Amino acid sequence: MEIIDQFKAYLTQLGYGTTTVYMLPICVAEFINRHQKPFNEIEASDIAAYHDYIKQRPNKRGYGALSESYIRHHLYALKVFFTYLLENEQIERHPVQAYLSSFKLSKPRSKAREILTKTEIELLYQATMNYKEKAVLSLFYGCGLRRSEAAQLRISDLHFNSRLLYVRSGKGGKRRAVPMSKKVQHHFEKYIEIERVQALKNTKEMVNQKAFILNQNGHPMSGSSYARLLKEILARTNIKKHITLHCLRHSIASHLLESGLSLEYVRDFLGHKHLESTQIYTRIKNKQLWSINMKTNQNMKP
Repeated sequence: MEIIDQFKAYLTQLGYGTTTVYMLPICVAEFINRHQKPFNEIEASDIAAYHDYIKQRPNKRGYGALSESYIRHHLYALKVFFTYLLENEQIERHPVQAYLSSFKLSKPRSKAREILTKTEIELLYQATMNYKEKAVLSLFYGCGLRRSEAAQLRISDLHFNSRLLYVRSGKGGKRRAVPMSKKVQHHFEKYIEIERVQALKNTKEMVNQKAFILNQNGHPMSGSSYARLLKEILARTNIKKHITLHCLRHSIASHLLESGLSLEYVRDFLGHKHLESTQIYTRIKNKQLWSINMKTNQNMKP
C-alpha cells in the first residue's frame, strides 16, 4: 500500500525508533482496511466508531480483548497518520484531534511489577536443564536486558576479556556497556562451547550465525522464543508469581539498589535515559520493606 510506505518514510524522517516505524503503520493499515473511504471524508464519528471497535476486537496474539495501552497505541497511530496527511495537504481537518478534544482518554492502569526475591532467582537457576537456559536467565537477570535487546544481541557483542556485554541498539537507539559477573561469564562461555556449537551443527542451511543465542536449528532466538523458554523453566519450580522476561529486569534493578549501588549506576546498567525511570525501583523496594515489616509486626502480636 503506497500510502503506508510513505507514512513509514515520514516516521523515519522524524526520527522515530525502529519498533515504532514498524508498529504504527500496522495500526493505520487496519483502520484503512476497515474504513474504505477517502481520507478527506473521514469524520470524528468514524474515529469514535473505530475506537469502539478496537475496544471489542479480540486479541489476535492471545486470549481476551486488547489492553488499554494497546488501544491508546492505535489511536496514537491514527493521530500521527492524520497529522502527516494534514501536513501534506491531503486533508483539510484532523478527525482524530476533533474526536479526542471531545473525549478524554483514560490513562491505562499500570500493571503491578512482579519482583522475584534472590531466593526465587536461585530457584530458577536450579531449575535450568542446560547452559543455554542458564545463559538466557543471565541475559535478562544477570545483565538486565530488554527482550528486543536480547533478540538483537550478537556473539561479537560479548567481550570476555573485559567482562563487558555491549548493547548496540537499546531503547531509543541508546548504546551501553553492561558488566558481566564471573557467574554470568561462565554461563555464556559454557553455552557457546556446548549448546551453541551443537546448534550450528544441526543447521542444514545458511543462516545468520552472528546471533548469540540460537535455537536448535541454528537460527537466532526470537523474543517470543525467549518468553516460552522462561515459562518452561518457571514450570519446573513452585514459584506462583506471574513472571515475564521483563520481571527479571525489574528484579535485578531492585536487587542492585538493595545491595547499595547508586541510582546513577542502575540507570546506566539498565540503559534508562532519565533518572526518573530508575527511581520507580526505589518505590518498589520501599513498598516491599513496608510489607515485610507489617507481616513481622503481625507475627509478633501476642
